[in-house]
Amino acid sequence: MRITAALVEELDGPFVLTELDLDDPAPGEVLVKLAATGICHTDGITRHGDLPFPLPGVLGHEGAGTVAATGPGVTDFAEGDPVVIGWPSCGACRHCRAGEPRYCLRLGEVLVSGGRLDGGPALRRLDGRPVSSHFFGQSSFATYALTTAAALVRVPDGLPLALMGPLACGISTGAGAVFNTVRPVPGTQIAVFGAGTVGLAAIMAARNSPATRIIAVDRNESRLRIAAELGATNTVNAAADDPVKAIHDLCGGPADYSLECTGVISVVRQAADSVGMLGTCLLIGGAPAGAEFSLDHLTTLWGKRIVGVLGGSGRSDELMTTIMSLYAQGRFPFDRLVQYFDLADVQTALEQSYAGEVIKPVLRMP
Repeated sequence: MRITAALVEELDGPFVLTELDLDDPAPGEVLVKLAATGICHTDGITRHGDLPFPLPGVLGHEGAGTVAATGPGVTDFAEGDPVVIGWPSCGACRHCRAGEPRYCLRLGEVLVSGGRLDGGPALRRLDGRPVSSHFFGQSSFATYALTTAAALVRVPDGLPLALMGPLACGISTGAGAVFNTVRPVPGTQIAVFGAGTVGLAAIMAARNSPATRIIAVDRNESRLRIAAELGATNTVNAAADDPVKAIHDLCGGPADYSLECTGVISVVRQAADSVGMLGTCLLIGGAPAGAEFSLDHLTTLWGKRIVGVLGGSGRSDELMTTIMSLYAQGRFPFDRLVQYFDLADVQTALEQSYAGEVIKPVLRMP
């Protein structure tokens, strides 16, 4: 079928609205008419080449919309169902079977191969030349996306569909790190580095837990203000104060957990130094390809854990359904992070996100 998509022709190239042809759903696949798609940091770093997605191609991996058609064998979804396109996986490897599809052993293939898991691209130019598709299993900077039924999460009636797309990555990444990995016990003290979408989602999740101290660290005072409104008990402006010292002062010693949500290598060291014996530093933000960091050996040896977290861990259906329920109850107001743009304004939306002017840009489809 004919669709409109924001095509990137080459590394660092602009997004250009282009008419493309999209395949019909194959067995196990679903065609989704997109209502809106969030823009994520990962879209930006992929356009710069820090994720090896073959170009030309269509990015976008926070899509929400309605089912337009289903392929053979799909029985759980029908035309008109409101859905979010969640994390893709093979569904068959030992990690997928163990309930951790975000660590699928075929992860690179399902995220950035440029096509179906066991096939080529599903997008073509009007003259038949192929264009890379299935970025994170969806390529949703477009009016329609093709994905697997297994990746879909149903949206309950009454929730604003255009708002739900960011649950696919940014919101779930921060919230899931707290709900699935930290799992705060009463009295837990958490420091969150970076008050963007991921960090603020982590703060909202921590607020829905027994954690008693939630520290937001950022260099942007306006981000720190919203962090306080969303659940941070304390804020630290890293442009004015040493965040490690400030966290130790607030906690009466090291924090129990630190969440590094920026992907900035110098901040990784600060986050690691903010926790002590038996403390855990979670690496969540995406750094440039080839980035390395160093740690103090002795203090790390004393029971400190450095843990990488992808997409919030766990299963999309459980995590996203939980966040949707909390949102409906007024306990997870992630709508406060969102600003809407037209699909044609994708370049502007991404630039404003980089500049810190917008926390979570979301593209509405025409």
